[in-house]
Amino acid sequence: MAWDKRCAQRHSWRVSENTLLTWAFLGGALGGKYAQWVCRHKTSKEPFRSSLNALVCWNTILYLVAIVPPLRERALFVLGNLLL
Repeated sequence: MAWDKRCAQRHSWRVSENTLLTWAFLGGALGGKYAQWVCRHKTSKEPFRSSLNALVCWNTILYLVAIVPPLRERALFVLGNLLL
């Protein structure tokens, strides 16, 4: 986000929204949201803002499943039943 903001200010080559959202999907959504707030970058651009907010929810759920043992066990049970 910070790099894209800097490129935007300098009228330079930009980072695509797809790239930013891909990094957010891969686990960087909370950092992306924080950078969006700090840099005031893409705060009103739709659908990017909504997509990033959805990815924050998705990442939070995945983090909780990874960290909280009962949630992890339940998720593995459900996945095991889906694969059978």
